[in-house]
Amino acid sequence: QAQRGISIMAETRDAASLSEHEVRAYLRANPEFLKDNPDMLNVLAVPARDVGAEAGVGAGIADFQRFMVERLRREGEALKAQQGDLIANARANMNTQSRVHSAILFLLDAQSFEQFINAITTDLAVMLDMDAVVLAVETNDLSLPGINQHGVRVVSQGTVDSWMNSSQAVRLDSNVIGDDQLFGPAASLVQSQALIRLDIDPRMPTGLLVLGSRNPEMFDPGQGTELAQFLGRVIERQLRLWLEV
Repeated sequence: QAQRGISIMAETRDAASLSEHEVRAYLRANPEFLKDNPDMLNVLAVPARDVGAEAGVGAGIADFQRFMVERLRREGEALKAQQGDLIANARANMNTQSRVHSAILFLLDAQSFEQFINAITTDLAVMLDMDAVVLAVETNDLSLPGINQHGVRVVSQGTVDSWMNSSQAVRLDSNVIGDDQLFGPAASLVQSQALIRLDIDPRMPTGLLVLGSRNPEMFDPGQGTELAQFLGRVIERQLRLWLEV
């Protein structure tokens, strides 16, 4: 750090010792300097020019050079803002990916079918920062394993297809009102949701994993669904193993 400080002081001293003539000479010898270093436009004060007066034709003519400099400055600031948004989105995506992977590993550690179902309907909400996680099953057979457990909801046959078309694996919705049939008492909290189809086996009823959040923008139809599909496929395979189908 001491060496770095000395280096910075030396650079500052060298810059301070430069004469106006030397700076002008350098810029003349390097006419592309501002083009190659547009960030310098943010620290340089550009003088206003009365172009009309200079040309002897009266005031009021636009100073296009100043206009171009200001436009470059605005474009530079907009580009920095866009880069900041991209970095923030990338970090958010990495955080979401890490959460999903950790949740999947947790599900794979379940030691019994009951523990597996409980991990889906209880622990996933914490691990994925959701306000509600529900496992919905289409059936009229209340004797199926796990049907009576907390967080598992029975819906009539054809309900999943009424919410999602048959070729749709994941549906994302923003700014919604939670459905009582799915979320029960937690429905009033839900303002965005992810519906993930679970096709366990042709002999088994269709299932649905539903994630609900109070953040109205947590899920959006324009978002990618790869992670949600991956989570759904893992749960499908584990259900097949536990149910031995």
